[in-house]
Amino acid sequence: MLTLDLTNAPRWHDLAPGVRVQLRPLTTALMVVTRSDPVVESLPEEASDEERAVAFAKALARRAVLAWEGIGDPDGNLIDPSPDAIDALLDVWPIFEAFQLTYVSKGLLLEQEKNVSASLPSGPSAGATDTAKPARKRAKPARRG
Repeated sequence: MLTLDLTNAPRWHDLAPGVRVQLRPLTTALMVVTRSDPVVESLPEEASDEERAVAFAKALARRAVLAWEGIGDPDGNLIDPSPDAIDALLDVWPIFEAFQLTYVSKGLLLEQEKNVSASLPSGPSAGATDTAKPARKRAKPARRG
């Protein structure tokens, strides 16, 4: 069953010990506008999947991050989110991974839920069980006429 959150309220997500971010809900509108981000669209055709994933995650985070806690500058002063600071935050590998797992992948889980059935290992009938009884004997060929 698909559970809808009708409030669409921002939520806090823990990305590392002492680091959390408040993010907008991952909506269709947010995903669509992120796909049209100039940085994402300007990637060369030969860009790797990894380069595309990083560019998309940063573009999404720049739109989704509303506030954060536990993030500071090199002098130890707390800083507010800004496009450059968000990009720098996602350059930290464990933070990038946590963002992908706690935020982006939650939206993509709907792909697994949409058919209300488990994904099958290979082909549409790989995990299916027979529902028809086996025939008692071979059928006679059709008459030609």
